[in-house]
Amino acid sequence: MPKMKTRRAAAKRFKKTGTGKFMYRKAGSSHILTSKTRKRKRVLRKETEISETRVKSIKRMMPFI
Repeated sequence: MPKMKTRRAAAKRFKKTGTGKFMYRKAGSSHILTSKTRKRKRVLRKETEISETRVKSIKRMMPFI
């Protein structure tokens, strides 16, 4: 049986918290910021928890994390 490997793309995008939840950064905060409102940019700064429907697939991508 081949070695299990971590999907590096997933490992770079998602982080696991101490309680076992997966967090990720929202998209859209890198450029064309002049047309976005202050509130929208402020909300984009925060990391967000992954929805329950995607947790299973993320765990499969990152077996050791």
